[in-house]
Amino acid sequence: MAFELCFLLLLAPLLVLALDPAFNDDVLGLIVFKAGLSDPEAKLASWSEDDGSPCNWAGVKCDPTTGRVAEVVLDGFSLSGHIGRGLLRLQNLKKLSLSDNNFTGFINPDLPHLGSLQVIDLSRNSLSGSIPEEFFKQCGSLGVVSFAGNNLTGRIPESLSLCQTLVEVNFSSNWLSGKLPPGIWYLRMLQLIDLSDNLLEGEVPKGMENLYDLRVINLGKNRFSGQLPGNIGSCLKLKLLDFSGNLFSGRIPDSIRSLDSCTSLSLQGNFLAGQVPNWLGDLKNLVMLDVSGNNLSGEIPSSLGNLEVLEKLNLSRNGFTGSLPDALANCINLLAIDVSHNLLAGKLPLWIFKLGLRSVLLSGNRLGGSDEYSSLASMAASNGGLQVLDLSSNAFSDVLPSDIGVLSSLQFLNMSGNHLLGWIPASIGELKAAYVLDLSDNWLNGSIPDEIGGAVSLKELRLQKNFLIGKVPAEIVKCSSLTNLILSQNNLTGPIPTAIVNLTNLEYVDLSLNKFSGGIPKEVTNLSHLLYFNVSHNHLEGELPLGGFFNTIPPSSVLGNPSLCGSAVNRACPSVHPKPIVLNPNSSNPVGGSSSPTHGHKIVFSISALIAIGAAVFIAIGVIAVTILNMHAQSSLSRSAAPLELSGGEDYSCSPTNDPNYGKLVMFSGDADFAAGRQALLNKDCELGRGGFGVVYKTALCDGRSVAIKMLSVSGLIKSQEDFEREVKGLGKIRHRNLVALEGYYWTPSLQLIIYEYIPCGSLFKNLHDGPGKTCLTWRQRFHIILGMAKGLAHLHQMNIIHYNLKSTNVLIDNNGEPKVGDIGLARLLPTLDRCILSSKIQSALGYMAPEFACQTVKITEKCDVYGFGILVLEVVTGKRPVEYVEDDVIVLSDMVRCALGEGRVEECLDKNLLGNFPAEEAIPVIKLGLICASQVPSNRPDMGEVINILELIQCPSEGQEELE
Repeated sequence: MAFELCFLLLLAPLLVLALDPAFNDDVLGLIVFKAGLSDPEAKLASWSEDDGSPCNWAGVKCDPTTGRVAEVVLDGFSLSGHIGRGLLRLQNLKKLSLSDNNFTGFINPDLPHLGSLQVIDLSRNSLSGSIPEEFFKQCGSLGVVSFAGNNLTGRIPESLSLCQTLVEVNFSSNWLSGKLPPGIWYLRMLQLIDLSDNLLEGEVPKGMENLYDLRVINLGKNRFSGQLPGNIGSCLKLKLLDFSGNLFSGRIPDSIRSLDSCTSLSLQGNFLAGQVPNWLGDLKNLVMLDVSGNNLSGEIPSSLGNLEVLEKLNLSRNGFTGSLPDALANCINLLAIDVSHNLLAGKLPLWIFKLGLRSVLLSGNRLGGSDEYSSLASMAASNGGLQVLDLSSNAFSDVLPSDIGVLSSLQFLNMSGNHLLGWIPASIGELKAAYVLDLSDNWLNGSIPDEIGGAVSLKELRLQKNFLIGKVPAEIVKCSSLTNLILSQNNLTGPIPTAIVNLTNLEYVDLSLNKFSGGIPKEVTNLSHLLYFNVSHNHLEGELPLGGFFNTIPPSSVLGNPSLCGSAVNRACPSVHPKPIVLNPNSSNPVGGSSSPTHGHKIVFSISALIAIGAAVFIAIGVIAVTILNMHAQSSLSRSAAPLELSGGEDYSCSPTNDPNYGKLVMFSGDADFAAGRQALLNKDCELGRGGFGVVYKTALCDGRSVAIKMLSVSGLIKSQEDFEREVKGLGKIRHRNLVALEGYYWTPSLQLIIYEYIPCGSLFKNLHDGPGKTCLTWRQRFHIILGMAKGLAHLHQMNIIHYNLKSTNVLIDNNGEPKVGDIGLARLLPTLDRCILSSKIQSALGYMAPEFACQTVKITEKCDVYGFGILVLEVVTGKRPVEYVEDDVIVLSDMVRCALGEGRVEECLDKNLLGNFPAEEAIPVIKLGLICASQVPSNRPDMGEVINILELIQCPSEGQEELE
C-alpha cells in the first residue's frame, strides 16, 4: 500500500497535466519515457512537464505544420534504462533514433504500430532477447530499421518479409542464429541489408536476384556454407558485396562480372578454390578487392592492372604462384597491397617504390634475388608516404639499401627471416617515424650503428639471430618509447649499457646468447613496466638486482652465466660483511656498564643471521594469521548455517527479514526452496569440489532441478549487502550457452552462497587428467570445447567483465559435450581488485596467470583472460597440465610446446591419445593460436572476437557442421 501511495505521488504532476485540456499528448509520452531512464550527463534537462510543447527539447523535432513530435534523436546521450511505452503516445513520430546509448531490456513489438514511423535505429545498445515476430507484422511505412551492435539472440523472424516498405535492414553484431528466411529476398525495395557478425548458418537461399535496387549486402562473419549465390550478378546496382569470414566453398561465381557498379568486393576468410578469374579486371569501379584467406591458386591475373581506381588489394593467405605482375603498376591509386603467405617467387618489383603506396605486405613468399636497389632514393622520391613495408620470410639475399632512410614516412619495417648480408646502414636513424624495426633472422654483421638513436619513435627493435658484433650503442637511450628490445643470438660484447635503465617503457628485453660481460645495472629494477628480461648464456657476473620484476625472475632468464649470483641462480654471492655484532658477557658495557649474567659463551649475530631470524618470525606470524582466518571462517559457517536451517523457503524468496540473524535467499527463477530442506544445503557428502573462492555442493530444488551451491570463503572481504546483491543480480542476467548460469544467492553478513546451474559431466580438468574418470576426448570434441570456451569468454568481454580465474577446473562440460565457463565475475564481489587478494585466491591457477599480474603498475585487462585461454588451448590439445613437475625439473607447458613446434616435433605437442587421428591442418594452427594467446606481451595477444574468427577459419569444411554447433 505504501508503495502504491509513493507511486501515485510520483506521478501526480503527470496526472494533473493529463487532465489539462491544453496538455499535449507528446509531452506526456516523452516525460513518461524519461521517467524510466538514467541520464547521468543531464542531456534531457530541458525536458520539463511544465512545458506545453516539447518542440524545443534536446533531441526533439516537431512537424512545423502540425506541431506534433516528428523526430526523437538521442544518439550518444549516455542514457540507460528500458525503452518505455511512453513513446507509443507519439502518434506522429517519423524517426526514432536511440543509438550509442546503454538501453537494456527487450525490443517492444508495438513500436512499428506508430502509424507514421519510418526510421527505427536502436543500434549499439545492450538490448537482449529475440527480435519479436510481431514487430514486422504491422510495420506501416517503416523504411529503415537497425538493431546493430546489441545482444540479440534467436532467429531472424519470418515476418520480416511482410514489411514491403523496408529499404534498409541492419541486424549486424548480435548473436542471431539459424538460417536466413527465404522471404527476405521478396523485399523488393531493399537497398541495404547488413547481417554481419552473427551466428547465422546454412546455405544462402535462392532468390537474391529479385533485389533489383540492392546497393549493399553484408553477410560477413557468420557461418554460411555451400556455394556463393550464383545469381548475385542480377543485382546490378550493387556497390558493396561482403561475404567474408564464412564457410563458403567452390569457385567465385561468374555472375559477379556483371556488377559494374561494385566498389567493394570482400570474399576473404572462406574456402573458395580455383583461380582468380581474369574478368575481375573488368570491374573498373572497384576500390577494394579482398579475396584473402581462401584456397585460391594459379597466377595473379595481369588484368587486375586495369583497376585504375583500386586503393586496397588483398590476396594474402592463398596458394598463388608465379610473380607479382608488372601490370599492377597501372593501379595508380593503389594505397595498400597484401599478397603475403602465398607461393610467389621472383624479384621485388621496382614499381613497389614508385607508386604512392602506404602499405606493402609481401611476407611469407619465395621472393628473392640479389639485385642491389642502389636507386632507392630516386625511386622513392615520388612515394613519400610508404608507412608499412613487410618483406619478412622470403629469400632476399642482398645488402640493405644504404639510403633506406629516404623512406622517411616508414612506420613499420620488417625484413626478418631472409638472407640479408652486410651492415645495418647508418641511414636507419633517419626513419624517425618508425615504431617497429625488425631485421631479425638474417646474416647481418658489423655493429649496431650509433645512428639508431635517431629513430626516436621506435617501440620495437628486433635484431635477434644475426651475426652482429660490438657494443650496444649508448645512443639507444634516445629511443625513449622502446617497449621491446630483442638482440638475442648475436655476438654482441661489452657491458649491458646503463642507458637502458632510462628506457622507462621497456616491457620485453632479450639479450640472451651473446657475449655480454660485467654486471647487470642495479637500476633496471626501476623499470616498472618490465614483463620479460632474458640475459641467459652470456658472460655476466656479480649479484642479480633485487626488487621489482627481478624478485620473481625465472631461472631460465639468467642461466648460463657462471659468475652471476643470487637466489634466481641458486648461487650465494661472496661478499664482505661488516663485523658481526658481539655480545660478550665479560666485556664492559659502553652505555650502562652492566654485563650479561651469562658466562663462558659469546653470542654472535651477523646481519644476515638477523635478517634470517626476522624472516622466520614473519613467516611464523603469517602461518598463525592464516590459521586464525581459517578458524574464523569455520566459526562463521557454524554461526550462519543455523538460521539457514531454521527458516522456511518463502521467508527468503522475496525480501530480507528485519532480524539480522536470518539470511536472505533469492532465486532468479523457479522454486525458491530445496527438496531436502535447508539442513542439506552444505552437506559434506554432497561436496563437488573446492576452489580459490570457496567450496561447491550439489543439492536439488523442490521443482526437481539440481543446482550447485558455492559457499564463498572470502566473507571478510565481501562488499556490503547492497553492493553484493547488485553485483550478483547483474551476474545473474548473463546468459550464454557457454557460460554457467547463476540461479540465485543467499546472504548473511558472515555467510554468502552463490547458486549455479548444475553441470553433470564434471570439469574439463577431470575429463583431461583425473585418473580413471578422465575421458579420451576426440579431436572434434576438443576443437568444440576450445571454440565454445572462446565464445563464452568473448561474451563476457563484450559485457566488460574480466574473468580473472580461467583454468580447466573452472570449465564444466554438460551432457552434450558443450563447455561452460564457470566462476564468472566472482572477483567483482571483492571490494577492490587488489592483486594480492586475487593472487591468494587464485593461486591454484598456477600456469594460467598472465605475467602482468606480477607487475603492480601494469593494467589488468581482458588480455589477462586471453593469456589464460591460450594456456587452456594448449592443455586441451596436449592433454598436459600447464606446469608439471618431473623429478627435479619443472616443465612449463607453453615453453615446451613452443620449443617442440619450432623444431618440427609436432607429435610432442599432441595428446598421445590423438596421434594418428587428427587433422594436421586444424591442429597445428590451433596450437599456434594458443601460443599467440599466451604471449608474454599483452599487446601481442588477439582479443576473443578475433580468436573466434580465427578458429572458425581454421575448422575444416569437410567436418560436419553439426559436430561444431
